[in-house]
Amino acid sequence: MGEVEDIFQRKGGVLLHPTSLPGPYGIGDLGPTAWSWIDWLQDAGCQVWQVLPLGPTGYGDSPYQSFSSFAGNPLLISPERLLMEGLLTDADLEPIPEFQDDRIDFGMVIEYKDRLLNLALDRFLSGATPDLEREFQAYCHEQAHWLDDFALFMAIKGEHEGISWIDWEPTLALREPHAIAKARERLRGKIEAHRFRQFLFSQQWQIVRQRAAETDLMIIGDIPIFVAHDSADVWAHPKFFFLDDAGLPTVVAGVPPDYFSPTGQRWGNPLYRWDVMQEDGYTWWLSRLASVLSMVDLVRLDHFRGFQAYWEIPAEDEGAETGSWRIGPGEDFLETAHNALGDLPIIAEDLGLITPEVIALRKAFKLPGMKVLQFAFDDDATHGYLPHNYERHCVAYTGTHDNDTSRGWYASAPEETKEFCQRYLGCEEENIPWGMIQAIWSSVAEMAIVPMQDLLELGSEARMNFPSRAEGNWAWRVKAEELSPQLARRMREMGVLYGRLIETTEIE
Repeated sequence: MGEVEDIFQRKGGVLLHPTSLPGPYGIGDLGPTAWSWIDWLQDAGCQVWQVLPLGPTGYGDSPYQSFSSFAGNPLLISPERLLMEGLLTDADLEPIPEFQDDRIDFGMVIEYKDRLLNLALDRFLSGATPDLEREFQAYCHEQAHWLDDFALFMAIKGEHEGISWIDWEPTLALREPHAIAKARERLRGKIEAHRFRQFLFSQQWQIVRQRAAETDLMIIGDIPIFVAHDSADVWAHPKFFFLDDAGLPTVVAGVPPDYFSPTGQRWGNPLYRWDVMQEDGYTWWLSRLASVLSMVDLVRLDHFRGFQAYWEIPAEDEGAETGSWRIGPGEDFLETAHNALGDLPIIAEDLGLITPEVIALRKAFKLPGMKVLQFAFDDDATHGYLPHNYERHCVAYTGTHDNDTSRGWYASAPEETKEFCQRYLGCEEENIPWGMIQAIWSSVAEMAIVPMQDLLELGSEARMNFPSRAEGNWAWRVKAEELSPQLARRMREMGVLYGRLIETTEIE
C-alpha cells in the first residue's frame, strides 16, 4: 500500500480540536499558539494530532453540524496572522473582550471575530498587494466547484437573519434560476466577504499544516458520514438526498435502541439517495474526500457502519425506535473511492452496533478500526477493547470527544466496573487516567491517541460533548500553562518506553 503503509506505523498522539487551543481571543485559532502547540507535541514525542471536523459550525456550535462539508471555520482565523499580513492593525484589535481562558463563549467570539474579519476585508479591498490579490483570485477559481454555492448560501442566510434555507422564499429555497441570479447580483459584496474568509482560513491552515509536516507530525481529520440539512451541501445538491418537493427530509438518520441508548438516537440528518449518487459516480463524495485529504494526512470516517447499512427513520417520527435498516453503498463506494484517490488513508469509526458484515467491509479495504478503553470494563477478559485483545492494525483511545473524560467516566462508573478497571490497570483510583494511557501506549495498536483532558487528569467539567445535549458543548479550552515541559517529558518517556518514539539520545 505504499504511502498508506508508511502512515500506519507505531505512533502516539493527542486529540485536541483547534478551538480548544489557548490564546487571547476567546477561542483557539491557527496563529502562533497553533505553532506552539505543534512544538509542544514534538517535545512530547507525539507524532499524531487528531482534530474534529474543521467546517463552519451552525446551531449548537457543533463541528458535526456544519454549514458545509468543504468550507473552513472562520472563527479559527488568527487575528495575529492578519496583523502579519497587514490586514489588521493593533488598534483594530481593541477593545478585546474579557474572554475566559478555559471556556469559549461562542456569542462573544462570533461578535468580535466578525468585526475583525470585516475590517480585514475592507483593508484588502482598499489596498491589497498584487500578490495577495492574485492568490485570492487563484483560490476562488480553484475552489469554485463548492465555494460559489457556499458563499451564496451564507450570503442569503445572512440576509434572512440566519434562518434555515427551508424557510426562505420558495424561489430561493428551491434555487429557481431567476431568483438565484438576482441574489448573486444583490448580494455580491456579501458573497465576496464569505469567499475572502474561506481564503484566509485556507491560507492559515496551510501554514499550520506545513509546520506540522516540518516536524513530522501527522494530522488526523474527521469526516461525518451525514451532513446537516441546513447546509450548502443539501441546498445546492438536493437530488442526492431524500427530500420532498418543498426540500424537507422524508427520512432521517439515527441509530436504533442499543446498550448505550435504550430509545436509540434520532440525529435528524437527511439521508443520501445512494442510487442517485452511484449513477453520478459518487462525484460529490469523491470531491468531499479529496478536499479533506488535501488538508490532513489521515481521516477518521465517522459512523463507518452506515456505509454497510444505515438506520432509516421516517421524518415524521419523533423517536428512533420505529426505523429500519437499509443497505448502504458498501464495497462499491469504497472501491470507487480507491480507484479515484488511491489507497485510502482512513480510520473506520466502527463503534456501536457492529455486525460481521461491517467488519468484513472494513477488513476488505484494510482500514483500521477504533478501540475505546472506557468501553472495555463492563464485561470480562474477552472484551475486544481490552488492550491484550487488540489487533495490530487499529487505533486505540482512552476515550473520544463524545465520551466523558477518563477521570469523569471512572467517577460515575458502577463499583464492579471500577474494581475491574483498577485490577486490570494495576493502579489506584487517583492514577486511573495515566493508567489508561499507559495501557493503550503499551498495547500492540499501531496508533494510540489520548484526549488532552486525560493527559491533564481532568474531570467531567472538561468534557467536550454530551451527545444528548443540544447546547453547551464544544467549549472547553486548555490553558497555556497546562502545556508544561514536565508534561511533555512524561509523555516523551512513555513514547520511548513503549516504542512509539525512537530516539538515540537519553532523556534528561
